[in-house]
Amino acid sequence: MAPHKEDICYATTNRQAAVKAIAGRIDALLVIGAPNSSNSRRLVEVGRSAGCAYAQLVQRAAEIDWRALQGARAVGVTAGASAPEELVTEVIDAFKARYKVTVEQIETATESVEFKVPRVLRE
Repeated sequence: MAPHKEDICYATTNRQAAVKAIAGRIDALLVIGAPNSSNSRRLVEVGRSAGCAYAQLVQRAAEIDWRALQGARAVGVTAGASAPEELVTEVIDAFKARYKVTVEQIETATESVEFKVPRVLRE
């Protein structure tokens, strides 16, 4: 059972919506995140329940099971909310080193939330 929507941070909600949007168009899904990250593990579950036959959680490119991806023509890549962007780039670069890659960025929501720096840090 998933937590109430209002209990999930907006970044996680947006990523789950994006996974649902692409699940029917991809053969495999890679979720970049830590194994102890509940939101990363949930992205794997969302991918599977939305129709993606293969979904794998990896911390970085070295953990990709390339044999499991053989024959996949379209692979979705997403990341848990706390995964650094450099790890996403690392995974995409690993694909580019092995295959001819076309990257298509799917955006289901525009994140425009700004967090103000606390006053004590501004002064």
